[in-house]
Amino acid sequence: MTQDFVIGETRVAPGSRATVNLPVSVLSDHTPVTLSAEVIHGRRPGPTVFVSAAIHGDEVIGVEIVRRLLRAQPLSRLAGTLIAVPVVNTFGFLNQSRYLPDRRDLNRSFPGHAEGSLAARLADIFLTEIVTRCDVGIDLHSAAVGRTNLPQIRLTPNDPRLAELGQAFAAPVTMTSRVREGSLREAADEAGVDVLLYEAGEGLRFDETAARAGVAGILRVLNHLGMISARGVPKARGASVFCKASTWARAPSGGLLRTLKAAGDWVEDGETIGIISDPFGHVDAEIPAPASGVVIGRTNLPVVNEGDACFHVATPARPVEPDAMADHLDVPALYDEDEII
Repeated sequence: MTQDFVIGETRVAPGSRATVNLPVSVLSDHTPVTLSAEVIHGRRPGPTVFVSAAIHGDEVIGVEIVRRLLRAQPLSRLAGTLIAVPVVNTFGFLNQSRYLPDRRDLNRSFPGHAEGSLAARLADIFLTEIVTRCDVGIDLHSAAVGRTNLPQIRLTPNDPRLAELGQAFAAPVTMTSRVREGSLREAADEAGVDVLLYEAGEGLRFDETAARAGVAGILRVLNHLGMISARGVPKARGASVFCKASTWARAPSGGLLRTLKAAGDWVEDGETIGIISDPFGHVDAEIPAPASGVVIGRTNLPVVNEGDACFHVATPARPVEPDAMADHLDVPALYDEDEII
């Protein structure tokens, strides 16, 4: 049997779970703010994994994924320890904003500092109390408000273990993404913690496909790590499509955008994927696909300005049948419909 897991002032016994509240700050009206996490500590030894959401406060789909994950039956016989943080950036979450009250981006504030700005202090607490105590992390994100992303995994380049975990997650698309300065991934990498970045859906919106794909992928990773059995873990519809590069198709002029392709659709190089018209209907400007590949993101806003990013197209590293993407998006249900609340 494993030993008690101690975090903050809370001691979690093997075979139990507890909600932990780590003090962060106090609001101007004297309301305390905490970093809250659910710790599930298994009776049997195993890895320690964190799952985090809402580092950007408006990315609420990750919060829903964590909620569903914590209800998943396979976690009842967990080996190792799972730390689930549904809302990292409480300040942005309450204000329905990507940022902190001082307009700082928390995901550009790592590793942080215990005596720095509000962003620096929150980054420091999350990194020292949660991230560095883990072997693996899965950080959940979405596109910004007004855009949507196809469920996808972003990997740090040249990391074989992360590539293995990305394959286990089996999102429709997997691609490498450079590590940005001040990001959680950069700080975790320096601390020796492998972090998968999951992107899906739109800011301030729920998306059923994104939610189910996220929960299923996390359970598959936990199974791959030997933390849960395969019973109750949805099988992947197919191998994730690995993409070597991606590019944005931008608006050639301002006006009203009519999109002809959705996230997950296959496009051919030069194919018309959107049309922009002026409000009088006198002029139409076509948006050609910048490459052959799969649409992994697009704007949901019909009003665009010249130069706005409209479609994000990723190019597979190897040839892929266009129909394979449609099959992969048929995400298996994790619950009966009446259980999804």
